[in-house]
Amino acid sequence: MDHAVSDTSRIPGWGVDADPDNDPTYPMKARTDGEHAGYAWERPPRQPVAVEVLHSNERPSLSAVFGTSTPPAGLSGLIRRFAFRYSESSYGHWLPLMLADRVGEVEGVLQDLAGGRVPNVPAERGWKAEWEHNRERLVGRVLVGAVLASAAVGLLAGLRGRTSARGRDARA
Repeated sequence: MDHAVSDTSRIPGWGVDADPDNDPTYPMKARTDGEHAGYAWERPPRQPVAVEVLHSNERPSLSAVFGTSTPPAGLSGLIRRFAFRYSESSYGHWLPLMLADRVGEVEGVLQDLAGGRVPNVPAERGWKAEWEHNRERLVGRVLVGAVLASAAVGLLAGLRGRTSARGRDARA
């Protein structure tokens, strides 16, 4: 590697910040620290904790503001509790959280059905907007879903047929 000194005078803009009279940080250097007097404020009361709130194991306490509308519950809550044992920098944290989101979606549909409501899946999934703005992708996703659902039904029907045939053979 060549460590020879090069002529920097030909490089446009080189050394533009070398002039102390043209220092853009000058006003910040001449502070009197009088503005710090405004930092002496009384901390507001902390938000009360009425439900279980999961927080990073990298923080000693809860943040000043947190959501309480959907506390962890069911299988998705169990997965979330597991995920928060791990650092936010690991896959052990984020992958289970993504799985918990998918499980929570299924739990929500099951809760709707148990409550006597049929969920409006197209509206909840935003299919109207996708039909208007990205029709090809929506059609492709619906077709793939239909093929996978048909395959699952066919597989389950085949398994059911085999088990019932075994039962008949055992009785004969």
